[in-house]
Amino acid sequence: MSTTHTLSVLVENKPGVLARIAGLFSRRGFNIDSLAVGPTEHAEVSRMTIVVNVEGSPLEQVTKQLNKLVEVIKIVELDGPLSVNRELMLVKVRADAATRGQVLDAVQLFRAKVVDVAVDAVTIEVTGNADKLSDFRQVLEPFGIRELVQSGMVAIGRGSRSISERTPRPIAVPTAAGS
Repeated sequence: MSTTHTLSVLVENKPGVLARIAGLFSRRGFNIDSLAVGPTEHAEVSRMTIVVNVEGSPLEQVTKQLNKLVEVIKIVELDGPLSVNRELMLVKVRADAATRGQVLDAVQLFRAKVVDVAVDAVTIEVTGNADKLSDFRQVLEPFGIRELVQSGMVAIGRGSRSISERTPRPIAVPTAAGS
C-alpha cells in the first residue's frame, strides 16, 4: 500500500542541510516525490516542502530521524484539506497561426499566463495543484509540447496560525535596532 505525505520542515539556512535531509530519506528507502526549498520570513531559516511516498513503513520513523538533525527546527505534516498547496509549470507549446487561438483559449480557461511568444510557439506559466497542472498538460499535448519544467509542491497551513509560532527551538530574529 502506498501513502503520500506532505511535510513542511523548517531548517537552519546552512550549507549541506538539503543533502543531509535528502540522504536520510534515501537511507530509509523512502521515495521523495517532490522537494521544494526556499527562504522564509526569517533570513536564517529555510522551509522545505517534502512530498514523500511511504510504502509499508510508518512515516513516524523518518520524522524521528529528521528531528535528531541539529539543523531541523520543526516538522509539520500538512493534511490536504487543512493546507493550501501549489506547483508551478512552464510549458513551451507549438502555436502557429492556425492553432494559436486554441492555445490561448486553453490559457484563459486554466487561468494561466503567456510569458513568452515566438512565431511558432508560446511559453505558458500555470500554477495550481497537481491535478490542474496534469489536466492543462493533457489539453496542450495535441498541439505539441516542445519543452516543460515543473516545480515541486509548496504548501502552507490554512488559517491565521503559522508554523513558526510554536517552534520547539527558538529562531533568532534580528531586531529593528540591529542587535
